[in-house]
Amino acid sequence: MKHIRMPGGDEVAALGQGTWHMGDAREYRDQEIAALRAGIDCGMRVIDTAEMYGAGAAESLVGEAIADRRDEVYLVSKVLPSNAGFTDTIAACEASLRRLGTDWLDLYLLHWPGATPYAETIRAFERLQADGKIRHYGVSNLDRDDCDAFVQAGGRSMQVNQVLYNLAQRGIEWDLAGWMRAGARVTMAYSPFDGGALFDHDGLARFAADRDMSVAQVCLAWLLKDDDVLAIPKSSTPERVIDNAEAAHWQLDAEDLAELDQLFAPPTGPEPLQIY
Repeated sequence: MKHIRMPGGDEVAALGQGTWHMGDAREYRDQEIAALRAGIDCGMRVIDTAEMYGAGAAESLVGEAIADRRDEVYLVSKVLPSNAGFTDTIAACEASLRRLGTDWLDLYLLHWPGATPYAETIRAFERLQADGKIRHYGVSNLDRDDCDAFVQAGGRSMQVNQVLYNLAQRGIEWDLAGWMRAGARVTMAYSPFDGGALFDHDGLARFAADRDMSVAQVCLAWLLKDDDVLAIPKSSTPERVIDNAEAAHWQLDAEDLAELDQLFAPPTGPEPLQIY
């Protein structure tokens, strides 16, 4: 499994696992737990979740999946903007820890910008760090201007920005990705299959078939070409997770990348940050 370095020095897998919409249905619980555990076995040891996902149900699911494997996992969760005040952030983190069955998070993110000043959220993050409840912090769904504002508010230790990024959604390449790279920060790419829409793209299907790859593997290999991108696909079956993990063994060459640019054009100007 390819690894990347976080600004704080952690070496983490470049291919992790997302959990949005996991834990929503009791009948799929065992299958979803098996999928998460299969991902850990394959080296996909970054697991991303959030208090928002299923109103805590995803965190509870993750907690069950990693109950005897906590030390193998780089665990990420997020605080809602409505909970981003100083005391509310601390309370939200403590609630997430209880659902996850752990004493600490490796990374805690502000889920998206809200009305609370960044400085107040950062102060809470720093208190949580001092208390050993989180190791690092970062953000999610912040555009270039918001990232600047977050850093200027005192968030210079921001590790990542988790954003929508995939072959069909490349707007961050205009300026945000470069800003992240210049600061040696990591871009976490969520929804790498564009909510499943990329599975229905005929040109991408032909591209994958010509190389004996699955469409999912092409989508992930394209993201893994960069050493500062961490992809977090969500798949709910062990079989799909194992297929995803194989993407780490593929390397697209310059000709491949040029062909994908023909199918999915890079941005030609600034675009609003896309959010799912």
